[in-house]
Amino acid sequence: MTPDPLPRWAPLPVVEPTALSSTPGRQVSQRKSGPTPYAKVDHMTDQEKRAGDWLATITPEQMTKASEGTFTDLIGLRYTEVSPDRVRGEWTVKPHLYQPAGIQNGGVYCTIIETLASVGGGVWYGGKGTVVGVNNNTDFLRAIRDGNLYGEATPIHRGGMQQLWQVVITDEQQRVVARGQVRLQNLPARG
Repeated sequence: MTPDPLPRWAPLPVVEPTALSSTPGRQVSQRKSGPTPYAKVDHMTDQEKRAGDWLATITPEQMTKASEGTFTDLIGLRYTEVSPDRVRGEWTVKPHLYQPAGIQNGGVYCTIIETLASVGGGVWYGGKGTVVGVNNNTDFLRAIRDGNLYGEATPIHRGGMQQLWQVVITDEQQRVVARGQVRLQNLPARG
């Protein structure tokens, strides 16, 4: 048997505070005890803390505009509804989104599902902090070569530390082409 080229659990290198000085708002602390030094980075910048407040009142048009230049913009995602209880979006299947077999790439579905759930979770969590996806489980149900697709995210569970959202993607005939669920971690604002 050939050993793995990289160890599965490798200690993080010690990061000097000056190494992260180009990241305003981040605070770095060093672990002082134990045989292996680990670096710890505060998980939220001031900008990330303000993002939760901004998301709480965002419109679909503003969310689409805010996404310009991102991966979802490359996909062509347009938000049509943004609220704490539901997020909807749509996009047009185009050849640059195909996999080699000439159908919509499954990664696009995963991205849309994660994005719609995260936006919904972020809007609901609001100024209390931010949310991050920790699990995305997506099922691909129907091959699509063209046309418009529509995604709708709704919450299954919203708790103090985690949320679970389901997302259904349909085609122009309202057939389900993919579905998924995303577990989100709520990250409370610090300080």
